[in-house]
Amino acid sequence: MSRFTKSFSGNFAMVVGVIALLVALLLAPLPMDAGQPEVSPMGDSQDGWVSLFDGTSHASWRGYRKDTFPDQGWKMDDGWLHVIAGGGGGDIVTMDQYDDFELELEWKAKAGSNSGIMYLANENNGASYFSAPEYQIYGDDDLTSSSNTSSGGLYALYSPMNKKLNAVGEVNHARIVHCAGNVEHWVNGVMVLRAKIGSVDWNRRVAASKFNAWADFGTVKKGHIVLQDHGNDVWFRSIKIREIPASQRWRFSSESVQLFNGYNMDGWSAYLNNDGKMDKVWSVADGIISCVGKPAGYIYTDRAYQNFVLEVDWRWDPVTKKSGNSGVLFRQVGEHKVWPKSIEAQLQSGSAGDFWCIGEFPMKTDPDRTRGRNTKHMEMNENEVGQWNHYEIHCIGGDVALMVNGKVVNTASDCAEVPGPICLQSEGTPIQFRNIRIHELPGTTQNATGQ
Repeated sequence: MSRFTKSFSGNFAMVVGVIALLVALLLAPLPMDAGQPEVSPMGDSQDGWVSLFDGTSHASWRGYRKDTFPDQGWKMDDGWLHVIAGGGGGDIVTMDQYDDFELELEWKAKAGSNSGIMYLANENNGASYFSAPEYQIYGDDDLTSSSNTSSGGLYALYSPMNKKLNAVGEVNHARIVHCAGNVEHWVNGVMVLRAKIGSVDWNRRVAASKFNAWADFGTVKKGHIVLQDHGNDVWFRSIKIREIPASQRWRFSSESVQLFNGYNMDGWSAYLNNDGKMDKVWSVADGIISCVGKPAGYIYTDRAYQNFVLEVDWRWDPVTKKSGNSGVLFRQVGEHKVWPKSIEAQLQSGSAGDFWCIGEFPMKTDPDRTRGRNTKHMEMNENEVGQWNHYEIHCIGGDVALMVNGKVVNTASDCAEVPGPICLQSEGTPIQFRNIRIHELPGTTQNATGQ
């Protein structure tokens, strides 16, 4: 029996209440620390992101253990924040402190140039790295190095795996996530490592490293972001940060996993019409899955999932900006065919957030919005064609809720509670996917095939 109300009349207040209960259930087994930052001098931006450097002002930064920005060694250079070789400016830190956050920026470096992005730093010591873990930045000749002192590594502790840097001197994208001790490092759209500060594994690695000599290392719960001056030319730009709200922390727990590793299709298989070949239809580059759209069919996870929250970003081809049709299928059961028995979260342009009941899959939706197998969304919340959109699909017990770009747009109840793979459709038009993350919940059959 479903844990929530058995009837959704289309009343929006009721829908919001259901989602609040869903989130409460998600949060219950995952206690995490709270925290809220001050507003950056650069001001707020969309979705909670705050600019720390937009190319025109360094007002969000000052020197480490200093009151002002260095008067030497750092300069703004054509939209970049440039640390000058031998300039003697020293490290710079954010004015504000952060605990649970997502940080993104772009960087470039000359061959052999060394620097780093440190986080959770205090200023109680002679150097920032006495307290702060470091995302290593280096002008690597080996663009796929897995050394823990190469770019993307958690310096001298954890190695970056499956990364691909751009050539020396070219721009790379860095992303760092910290949430209740859970750390993610990303390079050019690919997550290259995860670590848990304070875990048995973390403590073992620290004990065997130079960091063991510094009592503050890895103990700061809320601290500064640091850009390191290591005496070499390195450039930073487009620096932004987002504090993770308490209601979203479960996404970054150790229970959340990436279904797409960012560099190949491991963990996925394909069913395509006319014996189509997966590698002719689906490809991977720069942390993005691209689908040419023909022939019709889908890729599907090799594992089955029953109770979960699924997140996925999608966009139509940003060059052609041609809209089209696709969908996310889940709880897929029975034989593989172009439209298998499943629930579809629609992606068709203008209709994202619609439900389609495929193969008479048991489910209940609002009859006022249902015509045949289709249940229209309550409101459209898509971005312009060619821009990224974010789907969040809550599938818990008999209840399903669809969120497009952070807004609840559809709900269903009394859905058949069966495990099945997650499927992404090829349906006629080129489409791209990235950041496919799932958070499993109790009740999932771990080894079910979904066939």
